[in-house]
Amino acid sequence: MPRYSQDVSAANFQSQVIAASHEALVLVDFWAEWCGPCQTLKPLLEKVVDSYGGRVRLAKIDSDQEQELAARHQVRSIPNVKAFVAGRMVDEFSGALPEGALRAFIERWLPSPMQATFEAAVAARHAGDLARAEALLREAIAGDETFEPAGLELIDVLIERGETEAAEALLRPLAYKARDEDRIRELQARLAIAPAGEVGEDVDALRARVAAAPDDLDARLALGKQLAADERWEEALETLLEIVRRDRGFGDDIGRRTMLDVFNLMPSGHPAVRGWRARLAQAINR
Repeated sequence: MPRYSQDVSAANFQSQVIAASHEALVLVDFWAEWCGPCQTLKPLLEKVVDSYGGRVRLAKIDSDQEQELAARHQVRSIPNVKAFVAGRMVDEFSGALPEGALRAFIERWLPSPMQATFEAAVAARHAGDLARAEALLREAIAGDETFEPAGLELIDVLIERGETEAAEALLRPLAYKARDEDRIRELQARLAIAPAGEVGEDVDALRARVAAAPDDLDARLALGKQLAADERWEEALETLLEIVRRDRGFGDDIGRRTMLDVFNLMPSGHPAVRGWRARLAQAINR
C-alpha cells in the first residue's frame, strides 16, 4: 500500500493539500474511474512519490465525485496533476507522463534546503517584523540561489517596507524567468499601486484634497492607490473609474491601467470583478 498517498475530498482539502504543502511538495491528482490514462498514471505516481520518503505527498481526487473541487481548480481534462508548495498551486501537467518526465517535474518543485528559513521569514512577516523577515529571506536566497519563492517573498516584503526601487530591481529580471507567473503578476500590481515611502498619505487627507479640487487627478490617483493598498477594493475602483471618466488620457491612461492592477490584486474569484470590468468597458466606450 502506498505510504504517502491518500484520497482527498473537499472536506479535507485544506488540511491535506494547502496546510500539508507547507511541509512537503503536494501533488494533487484529479482522476476518474473511466479514464484509461488515469489508471496508468496513478500507480506510477504512487510509486514515485513513495520513493521520496515523505518529501512529496500525493492527494488523489476523484473528479466525478468532487466536481465542485475540480471546477474550482479549473480542471479541464484528466488526468490533471497540480503541484502545491507553501499553500499555492505552482505548476501542473495533464496526461500520463513517463517516469523520467514525472521525476523531472517533481525535482523542479521539491522543497529547498532553506525551506525552514523561508517559513521562519513568512512567520516573521505575519508577526509584523519586516526587518527580520527580510534578513531571513536574504539568508535563504544566499543558501539556495534557485529558491524562487524566497526571492518573490523578498520582493513583497520590500514593497511593504516602501523600498519600491529595490523591489523593482529584483522583480525586473525575475519577471521573464519565474515559473510562478500568477505571483509575478500580483507583485507587479502591488508595485504599481504602492504608495511612495513607507507609509502612504492618509486616506482622509487625500479625500479632503479631492473634495477641495475635484479636477486634481493626481490626488484621485493617490487616493485610489491607497484604498487599494488597504484592500478597500470597491472604493478604490470607484475612485479610479472617475479618473477614466474625467480624462482618459491622464497619465498615459493611468486610471484604466491602475484598475487592471487592482483586478490582479483582488482575491481570486472575487464576485465584484466582473461588474467592475463591465463598468470600465462602458466608461471607455461611451
